[in-house]
Amino acid sequence: MNISNNQTQTAKNLILVLGGTGKTGRRISERLKAKGVPIRVGSRSALPSFDWNNPKSWDECLKNVEAVYMNYAPDLAVPGATDTIQHFVERAKYHGVKRLVLLSGRGEAEAQACEQIVQESGLEWTIVRASWFNQNFSEGAFVDMVLSGQITLPSGNIAEPFVDVDDIANVAVVALMESGHTGEVYEVTGPRLMTFSDIATELSKATSREITYVQIAHEDFIAGITESGAPQEVAWLLDYLFSTVLDGRNAYLTDGIQRALGRPPKDFVDYARDVAATGVWHVN
Repeated sequence: MNISNNQTQTAKNLILVLGGTGKTGRRISERLKAKGVPIRVGSRSALPSFDWNNPKSWDECLKNVEAVYMNYAPDLAVPGATDTIQHFVERAKYHGVKRLVLLSGRGEAEAQACEQIVQESGLEWTIVRASWFNQNFSEGAFVDMVLSGQITLPSGNIAEPFVDVDDIANVAVVALMESGHTGEVYEVTGPRLMTFSDIATELSKATSREITYVQIAHEDFIAGITESGAPQEVAWLLDYLFSTVLDGRNAYLTDGIQRALGRPPKDFVDYARDVAATGVWHVN
């Protein structure tokens, strides 16, 4: 049974998927619906609407909810996130929520502070601590760079274990639906370390056209982001990620996906091949 968002508003034991129209939330919603699980999508465009910046919107969304997928936008590292997460967890407990699954970020002290709030909530919890997403190159901030043929970033030769969002969604779904994942911190990565130059090489193969990585000074990168009209919080986040988190601290692999799903993570090569087949990177 495929239950629509409108049909679920009065259902009991809902799963609330916050960020339900984003990269991870959309996939989680689709998977839960396919399993016949009643869900409520938490986003500004949904009914009832959900806005992290408007606590008054939370209560209506939390009614009759048993489990919540928490995806804080734009990132748990932004100033004020810990206070917001603390307040939300308190409201979730008030409404009788039993289980929380938090999407967190690797190597972010602020994100780990938010994790601690969830872990000390007294509710069932699972942490999904993710590295950089493959899908940033097809659905996120870097897709225009791929289309232009130049990935211009201030990342140097730092390697990251890029992870596929489909894997993240699958981990979150089992954590939301099954009891065996309570109290687990799943640090999820892809199967290998890759620099942005490595990414460009793999994208060149997948698209059959030349895509190069171009190193740029950090201050020039941030100036370009600001001049593009990006929201201030987005510019702040990119500044933080490239100046602080992308320093090699996450240059190692973990077994989170293997432990949660019983299989290895998806490789970037397979991601690139699948996305190339959709035409997203096609240039006339």
